[in-house]
Amino acid sequence: MAPTKESLHQAVLDQQDELLELCRDLIRIKNQSPIDSQAPAIAFVRDYLAQAGIETEEIVGDGGEDYPVVYAQMGDPTGFRVVLNGHVDVVPVGQLSGWDFDPFGAEMHDGKIFGRGASDMKCGLAVLLFTMKKLKESGAELKGDIRLHMVCDEEIAGSGTKWFCEHGYADGADAVMVGEPTGHETIEIGQKGILHVTLTAHGVPGHGSTNNYKGDNAIVKLARVLVNIDQIISVPGHFLPEHERAVRNSRIVAEQTIPAEGVGNVVDHISCNVGLIEGGSKINQVPDLATAHIDVRLPYGTDHDEVVAAVERVIAESGVTGVEAAYEWITEGNVTSDTCTLVTSLKKNIEDVWGEECLPAYQWASSDAANYRLLGCPTIQFGPCNNDGIHGYNEDVDVIDVVHAAEIYMLTLCDMLGVA
Repeated sequence: MAPTKESLHQAVLDQQDELLELCRDLIRIKNQSPIDSQAPAIAFVRDYLAQAGIETEEIVGDGGEDYPVVYAQMGDPTGFRVVLNGHVDVVPVGQLSGWDFDPFGAEMHDGKIFGRGASDMKCGLAVLLFTMKKLKESGAELKGDIRLHMVCDEEIAGSGTKWFCEHGYADGADAVMVGEPTGHETIEIGQKGILHVTLTAHGVPGHGSTNNYKGDNAIVKLARVLVNIDQIISVPGHFLPEHERAVRNSRIVAEQTIPAEGVGNVVDHISCNVGLIEGGSKINQVPDLATAHIDVRLPYGTDHDEVVAAVERVIAESGVTGVEAAYEWITEGNVTSDTCTLVTSLKKNIEDVWGEECLPAYQWASSDAANYRLLGCPTIQFGPCNNDGIHGYNEDVDVIDVVHAAEIYMLTLCDMLGVA
């Protein structure tokens, strides 16, 4: 008897022990970027998929031999085309004294899996791999194909997904599902773009003892600009009428996630962070050069001229001269329609499994998903998540979140690939 959507859903529940052990096996692999080798994790993933006869290809892309990409394809390439994207690398654990448990011990108790990468995103990757393997083992006839894009440098350079997109591996994709952590309350359907602004202040050197009388302190000039740089966050994005519902949802999600007054504006206005300042060479010398590097996040439809004008206005109103700005536009704000097949199917399956409303929303940060959206591919992020330990100490994830995520991915893949 041919497998059905219902039988494949049941297979996820019946074989969840395999899924959870896969999560733990991945967490036990010590592959911190950029400290450790990624080779053991890559070999493990390839061996796991090979158990079901899924052939994989390890390709040296822009990340070089230390950070290859892994590609797999299964199904009918002439039908509906789905890309599953995930990264296997994790950030360093930092000081072990900050952890209440072994970050690579992969303990599982009290309804949780503990360890580095539990949420970001070894359990999310496990969901993608497990779902592919179960579909392959079932012999289901797919009216389309699944392409795995696995990278191992997302936490550093992030060149892997960009390489996939630049070399045709995402061409014609009808749906892209990125297993990054979101939790079940939301589907990420859009993200901010990125602009890097460098402010450079020029001064005149002199002896530090006469700074108040002679010389022109570049650091002080730069500081007079930076004290008001937050004024640029008044620049809005320019969303279209069809985006209004997702913008409202996004403000709700932001306000529920980040306990800060006015945080809803982070969705539809630019945000900025002065992340790095450089200046001076000696404490007793008036510095003649100082720079500040500012990370600016751009909502969809941001007008470049408006942003530049806002920065230049802050410089002019500071009253200092000799400060100039340079602009490096990294990516644009990007969105996926909340009415496309991918989003509507995923939303329904999330709500059916969890019994709770799910809000498709825009993220205030950026990730690899932007590479696919800028190609025109409908793209979402969805995966198991506990936010508290991500990139910090004591990372964990709820077991039920992992199992439900696998159910949801299976159901959604069945919808898109014609398994009734």
